[in-house]
Amino acid sequence: MSNSGSIYRRMVRAATLDADLYEEVEADRGATRQALLVVLVYSVCAGIGSGLASIPAITAVQFFVSLLLGMVSALVFWAIWSFITFLIGTKVFKGPQTSATYTELLRTVGFSASPGVLLILVFIPFIGWLFSFGALIWMLVAMVVAVRQALDFSTWRALGTCAVGAVLYLLLMSAVSTLLRFVILGTTI
Repeated sequence: MSNSGSIYRRMVRAATLDADLYEEVEADRGATRQALLVVLVYSVCAGIGSGLASIPAITAVQFFVSLLLGMVSALVFWAIWSFITFLIGTKVFKGPQTSATYTELLRTVGFSASPGVLLILVFIPFIGWLFSFGALIWMLVAMVVAVRQALDFSTWRALGTCAVGAVLYLLLMSAVSTLLRFVILGTTI
């Protein structure tokens, strides 16, 4: 089933909020690698755009280290965000039709990052922020569609799941950040 479309075509369909695409990748176990690639492509585009915006303030080594850290961060974010969303969707907001596994949601959420390729354009003076803002909003909308399709939800239930998931994710990352600062720097500020 994973041969049902190239990754490029699937990314375009994901970005156009094609509900059938999200159903397709939810059911296609072979699409997990493609979803991982989507997340990596999005993170590379975001890293390149951000790096170009920082020139000449950063060195080439700093640029590539930042790019690598961004890729790792994007993968961790994807895994944790998907897991939190999975738990909320299947435990808190579960509806009568809700039926999904973590990997099904992982695949759909991965493809919802497709609009993030526009982040490569954030380096453009004066209007780069528009691409950043637009891409992030578009990704959030795509995520709601991805969650709706993967968990067999209404749009409102998917929106609630994503909103609660975002709050919990931010609280978790804040706690981890505070803990790391305390362990590394010996301070809570």
